[in-house]
Amino acid sequence: MGNDVLSAIEERAEQIAATGAANEKLGRLDDQAVALLRETGVMRMLQPAKYGGRQSTPAEFAEAVMKVAACDGATGWVAGIVGLHPWEMAMMDSRLQEEVWGSDPDVWIASPYAPMGMLTPADGGFHLSGRWQFSSGTDHCDWIFLGATKADADGNPDFAAGMWHVVLPRADYTIVEDSWDVVGLRGTGSKDVVVDGAFIPDYRVLAYERLTDGSAPRDAGLDDPTYLMPFTTVFPSGITSAVLGICEGALAHHLAYQTNRLQISGTAVREDPYVLSAIGAAAAEIHASKIALLDSLRWSYDRAAAGHELTFAERSKNRQTQVTASWRAVRAMDEIVARSGGNGLRMDHPMQRFWRDGHMGLAHAINVPGPVLHASALGEMDIVPPPGPLHSMI
Repeated sequence: MGNDVLSAIEERAEQIAATGAANEKLGRLDDQAVALLRETGVMRMLQPAKYGGRQSTPAEFAEAVMKVAACDGATGWVAGIVGLHPWEMAMMDSRLQEEVWGSDPDVWIASPYAPMGMLTPADGGFHLSGRWQFSSGTDHCDWIFLGATKADADGNPDFAAGMWHVVLPRADYTIVEDSWDVVGLRGTGSKDVVVDGAFIPDYRVLAYERLTDGSAPRDAGLDDPTYLMPFTTVFPSGITSAVLGICEGALAHHLAYQTNRLQISGTAVREDPYVLSAIGAAAAEIHASKIALLDSLRWSYDRAAAGHELTFAERSKNRQTQVTASWRAVRAMDEIVARSGGNGLRMDHPMQRFWRDGHMGLAHAINVPGPVLHASALGEMDIVPPPGPLHSMI
């Protein structure tokens, strides 16, 4: 089901790439970039068919995100994050789905999920307050998922009560302008958002634990394997896909630039065995990273289709694959950028933007390697479950 989306992206590849400089200058996606994303269908790949979505597999979605990110990093990043939110919305209360998509199934939903807000119980629901960073693509979204904790009797965070995902309409939160000034992924417009005491009906709140234990999709009556895959396998894959696509984009610009380049020694790059060897090795690493991620997603989908609920060790293996794929690809990108000469890093050359975007993507919380590799090593030794902090995002 993803082939037509891939074809649509390929048809618009040059147009998507052409928005890169404007995205960065604006500090958010250009309206043309948004229109192109909508036209490709990538943003509705994980949306349920009942609302006109494609209900594609996560692997098909990942391939599409990679292809967009290879054209422009910021556009691919927004596709990888905002395009994943329909997957979770499919598990939410039917009343909420109708509020979000009933009149316009093309509505986008932002995030972040970090539990930076406080839920205070109220009649029929909660009041929410807090400030969240890194809401990618938020200017173009009409609803938002936010992470929160519940308040205890003294008004302090009750972490023992777990984390919660809360959904709000655009009228209930404020986007903080000028809150996104960073070295890379500038075009994603990942701004801060603020909520000041908004009322949240209880049907717009979902316990994060129900996503990680697999009960949310089953309680929602979903039987498509796409929705039965673990949150901690599906959500990070959108970010990893964007990072891998960005590295592919950097490689493509590098190759185009190097084809006719003469080095200061007078030797053409295409005749320099040392540079060519490095390029070949880097290309192989980026390709291997892509294959590893897609294989992990397809394997997880097949397991879900067979009725198997992934164990902690299997989920941690998926996370190991995601994290190491990102790091391998960015390191490979560094190898080719370092061999591009000074002109390759001029601000008017697209390669430097991909390079900055890739490193910014690597800084995302899901790409922190230590805890993930620690947990996966324990899983390999069948020492599960590991200590509490190692459960995070696994």
